Amino acid sequence: MRAIFELGYRYCTPIQAEILPSTLSGKDASGRAQTGTGKTAAFLISTFTRLHRSQLKGKRRSGTPRVLILAPTRELVLQIAEEAEAMAKYLDMQIVTIFGGMDYEKQKRQLHGAAIDIVVATPGRLLDFQRHKDLFLTQVEVLIIDEADRMLDMGFIPDVRKIVHSTPPKSKRQTLLFSATLTPEVNHLASQWTRQQVVVEIEPEKVAVDTIDQKVYIVTTDEKFALLYNIITRLNLERVIVFCNRRDETRRLVDRLRRYRINCNLLSGEVSQKQRIKRLDDFRDGRIRVLVATDVAGRGIHIEKMSHVINYTLPRDPEDYVHRIGRTGRAGLTGTSISFACEDDSFYIPAIETFIGNKLTCIQPEEEWSLVPDPPKEHKRRYPRKPTGGRSGRGRPTSSTRAKRKQGRRSPKK
Repeated sequence: MRAIFELGYRYCTPIQAEILPSTLSGKDASGRAQTGTGKTAAFLISTFTRLHRSQLKGKRRSGTPRVLILAPTRELVLQIAEEAEAMAKYLDMQIVTIFGGMDYEKQKRQLHGAAIDIVVATPGRLLDFQRHKDLFLTQVEVLIIDEADRMLDMGFIPDVRKIVHSTPPKSKRQTLLFSATLTPEVNHLASQWTRQQVVVEIEPEKVAVDTIDQKVYIVTTDEKFALLYNIITRLNLERVIVFCNRRDETRRLVDRLRRYRINCNLLSGEVSQKQRIKRLDDFRDGRIRVLVATDVAGRGIHIEKMSHVINYTLPRDPEDYVHRIGRTGRAGLTGTSISFACEDDSFYIPAIETFIGNKLTCIQPEEEWSLVPDPPKEHKRRYPRKPTGGRSGRGRPTSSTRAKRKQGRRSPKK
């Protein structure tokens, strides 16, 4: 309760209010909820309550967690683990993260260290540790599967099936499953893996509309950068995510922003996991002002007090729009999403409006906001170039120096 208070929780979000009474009493549940609705806190509160009430005594085998949380991406694993660490601040809990792209041996050492309470993992790397007998799931009391629909999309369900079957039977564990959409496939999985589940559904449009002021600027492709530059500088935005659809777009935009001395970096699938973690930490701490990202950052990343999200290009999938703008306006706070609709992007607006159940207000920017100054000139070199050869001290040897060297090579030996 002390940790929950320090995290700033005052009231339950809708999904917390609906699901906690059931999960706290030990029932299985499946929930339809986007990121940003408080579902992570919902399943962590019930999980920590269970572990705290039934603490195990005696020595436990290494690599045998009591709770397993599965997530489709590394970013989501890290976000869940970070929130779990904060909520377990005053509890004696050992939390371990397992995902690809990071030091395998380091993660292995964590599994063989102190007794583990919670493992948060992506399916592939977890199976690797299982195969090598470094991880055992026979003592799992709570199984949590987050973003089940994305597990399906990414082809992880066969791996998830293997993992679920290696845990105790569903009659001897509590199972919680969450998904942004409860499709027939997801419902079928939930019925297989849970028993007498409580179903909670939070409509996605509530996430997109209630706490976020959505603006759409009608612009040409050539006007986009000027508008972006003016929004960042004139509104003095200190922490903003700018979304693009493709990696090459993020690279070009980062290069251009840097020419204007705007502190930025990119986050996309081509960035290594260590670099992603470093850049996200720098962004959280204010060392990066603008993060230019593809949809790899659209889900599962929680940045405190981020007021603005900008869609430099509108996503092709309406659901991605909701995930992107859901990076702001979280946990009851208000936020602003700004989208640029050019000749191509404007065709995606009707599908987005249908998906969120609301009309988007489309406006044209003021003329002065479509103008951008020339980029600052490069600084002159502070120090002269280091001499690289010749007695003149500059560049290549002088002609006289070359002649003397040539003559020296021809002279007979003494």
